[in-house]
Amino acid sequence: MDKYSVKKLSRLAGVSVRTLHLYDRMGLLEPSVRTEARYRLYGEKELLRLQQILFYRELDFPLKDILAILEDPAFDLEQALEGHRKALLAKKERIDTLVGTIDKTLVTLKNKSMLQVEDLYDGIPNEKMEAYRAEAMAKWGKDTVLSAEETLRGFSKDEMKVLQRELTRIGDRLTELMNTDPKSAPVQECIARRFAIILKLSGGKIEMGKLEYFRKLGELYVQDNRYTPVNGMPSMELALFMKEAMDHYTAQQSA
Repeated sequence: MDKYSVKKLSRLAGVSVRTLHLYDRMGLLEPSVRTEARYRLYGEKELLRLQQILFYRELDFPLKDILAILEDPAFDLEQALEGHRKALLAKKERIDTLVGTIDKTLVTLKNKSMLQVEDLYDGIPNEKMEAYRAEAMAKWGKDTVLSAEETLRGFSKDEMKVLQRELTRIGDRLTELMNTDPKSAPVQECIARRFAIILKLSGGKIEMGKLEYFRKLGELYVQDNRYTPVNGMPSMELALFMKEAMDHYTAQQSA
């Protein structure tokens, strides 16, 4: 039969060596063997007893009460395990309730800083905002637009400002590079950063392949170059440049 040293039992049960020494001094858990070199060795019987001790400790029983329970001649291991199970399930239910309360509180606190739908279209007059939403819903479906807006509202206002500033910087840099090779390293670096931000803004809800989704965005820019303005005006030149750069990026990433 296997015997366990104090250190091995400590690792197995997840308790400290000092705790096992304390249990031994109290008579709560004595080793089955003490060698001539004064080493403690524990067997299966002691493992089962330690299991009981740890169960009672989980239920906040004092050590002296645990000792009295385990030394009681009427102690029944199977009955004790049934009792532990019921008590632990009741404790789990209380903990689940507390976790649920915490989650609700966190949602309430976060909602105070979450973006509202109007914030997603900051700087756009209300009538234009509604027109853009209606157009998007007609093109991609109402559920798709509402789901995208809900994902974006999960960001705080500060988080969204940081991402928007970064997208603006990338857009400005790509506009500067518009007359260079779209496959060049500086352009591709900007495209990679843009790809990472778009993925983050999607909240992981992109259903098709992420690279294919990004490639289709490039096609969208050409179809509707309002998404690629230069000096406030739609630019087909920038749209074609972006599409070629995004095509190259997705092809390289897929290779």
